[in-house]
Amino acid sequence: MVITELPPVTKRNTLAGFANDIDRLETLFETWEDERRKAVTAYRHAIEDLQAEAFRRLLRVLKAEPSAQQLLKEAAADEVVYAVLRHHQILKASLSERVEEALDGVRPMLASHGGNVELVSVNPPAIEVRFVGACDGCPASALTFHAGVKKAIESACPEITDILQVKGSGGGKKNDAVRFISPFADDTEDNWHSVGLLETIPQGDIITREIDGKSVLLSRQGAIVSCFHNACAHLGLEIDAGEVCDGIITCPWHGFQYDLATGECLTAPEVQLQPHAVRVIGDQVEVRLTS
Repeated sequence: MVITELPPVTKRNTLAGFANDIDRLETLFETWEDERRKAVTAYRHAIEDLQAEAFRRLLRVLKAEPSAQQLLKEAAADEVVYAVLRHHQILKASLSERVEEALDGVRPMLASHGGNVELVSVNPPAIEVRFVGACDGCPASALTFHAGVKKAIESACPEITDILQVKGSGGGKKNDAVRFISPFADDTEDNWHSVGLLETIPQGDIITREIDGKSVLLSRQGAIVSCFHNACAHLGLEIDAGEVCDGIITCPWHGFQYDLATGECLTAPEVQLQPHAVRVIGDQVEVRLTS
């Protein structure tokens, strides 16, 4: 039996150098027959189990010494030390890594529309993200993209409770942090009316506001706010006195029901509530009336 010659390892002591050596060896192992590969894999696992247990015992001793805490943090900041301890699951993934992993889960969807999302900053319990490419400033898909990113991050990182969308391509300022912009909005900066703070919009319920003599309904789910003309699509009568249950409002006049998230009429699907553009910047909710 001919033994395939192992490739020479590099002499670099960087993480990239070590990773390159490992990749080259694993590529070689893939060419070996099944029995030999299983033997190498078993040997590797035995060595790794021994190393992991040694690291755990060493760290238990060091953690018991208060003066060693800072030294441990400094050691873990080294990329090689961090990579090895992460590989053995002795150190947990950092918050930034978990956020990036969550974003990787939605990037294929964004890429299919010619866009992407990037992490701008992590300041628990808040993070800032920025859409790039076709996703940047796309009003028709903003709700879908934002909801997808928000859901992915909250699922992977429950300690993050506020996901802010920074507008533009160059590190946005705090005042530019947009929590939500409805799919009915566009990039126009004119004719926006402040309707109060986000916390004043009831969760899963409604509140009315008067804008230029017109009554509008506001409702929200988290930072996602909807705004509709306060008029039933049936006869145009105001519906704010109607019962609200599970995000559905029932017209008090003739029982027509509407989904407060989309304005869809559940009683007669061919009609719907008239939407108005809404955005949330920081803690401020703004509305622009549509004709």
